[in-house]
Amino acid sequence: MATKLSITDIDSQIEKLRERRRAMIAKSADRFARAATKSGLAEMEIADEEVDRLVEEIAARFRKGEEKGTDGASVSPRRPAAGVTGTPAEVSHGG
Repeated sequence: MATKLSITDIDSQIEKLRERRRAMIAKSADRFARAATKSGLAEMEIADEEVDRLVEEIAARFRKGEEKGTDGASVSPRRPAAGVTGTPAEVSHGG
């Protein structure tokens, strides 16, 4: 027979889950900030809307890979030249 939880127990569980959620969000933010800094993207003057659009494009590319049954590891093993991201047609220098 399961033990009946009190409101206090449930509130405690909710607070633990909220803290866990905050930690996951912070870890994710740190991961992306590190990647942006490492690539030099963080230092570029790019409008927030453009950054949002680019990240959506990247997410769509990886989601498409997941739908095909891959784990996202299908990204080209070749690395771009130092400081270059994307193809010339993809990179916007207009800001």
